[in-house]
Amino acid sequence: MAATPELDASLGARRSVWREYLELTKPRVVMLIAFTAVVGMFLATPSLPPLRALVFGTLGIWLSAASAAAINHVIDSRIDADMLRTRQRPLPTGSLSESQALGFAFALGMASMAVLVFFVNPLTAVLSFASLIGYAIVYTLFLKRATPQNIVIGGAAGAAPPVLGWAAVTGTVDPNALLLFLIIYTWTPPHFWALAIARREEYARVGIPMLPVTHGVAFTRLHILFYTILLCLVTLLPVLTGMAGLIYLVTAVALDAKFLYYAVKMRDPSRTALPMRTFRYSITYLGILFAALLVDHYVRVPL
Repeated sequence: MAATPELDASLGARRSVWREYLELTKPRVVMLIAFTAVVGMFLATPSLPPLRALVFGTLGIWLSAASAAAINHVIDSRIDADMLRTRQRPLPTGSLSESQALGFAFALGMASMAVLVFFVNPLTAVLSFASLIGYAIVYTLFLKRATPQNIVIGGAAGAAPPVLGWAAVTGTVDPNALLLFLIIYTWTPPHFWALAIARREEYARVGIPMLPVTHGVAFTRLHILFYTILLCLVTLLPVLTGMAGLIYLVTAVALDAKFLYYAVKMRDPSRTALPMRTFRYSITYLGILFAALLVDHYVRVPL
């Protein structure tokens, strides 16, 4: 039976709606979150993590992060409509309603808690729920609109995934898991402030007190440099504690050198394209750094 124009339009609309719901989950961001959680799972055991914890832990953490992202879309829908970077999101365009997005977020959150409680362990469920509330409510609803230190204070929620992954395998919060938390926590300010510099006018227009809006671009560039130096030091801690070896060390030093290069060069106000380049590099940086931790864990080269 040949397809009719009406059928083609219906199928196209269904695919479009599916993509809009997927967009609510911020898939690229959540993919990085899930990856760092998975690395935490593998680092938590000298062999391989149990298949049950790996599969259901990853699924539950992904669902929790996706739920938080969808709530973020709802809370920020009005400012998203006034920002070039976000005006094509599902709520500003009217592709989905706030009630649809909230229902979707609630369903994802409930599914996450069910998976983690019944198939992983209660600790991972509690920590994941705390991270969800921390990002979607405490950061997005309050801190983001209240203080230029929003990303510093609220960064704890975004740094939690490796701890969640570790807890999914061991049922505990280990000091080494907190080292992974500290790496992401320290990485977050230079990562996000680079974007905030590039989008400073948009944040100012919608009244969000990001650091370059309240204290100026020069001040923010200086703080990016300070935090990048701190990040370089923090990324050496896994080696100093014996958690990682030569493969990770060489990778971390190379990645840190480039990040520090960007941070230093960004002090030059004429390099207007550099903040976005730094922002994009920071995403690659974190992915490769955690991949190096994973490789080093199984292919240990002594120092």
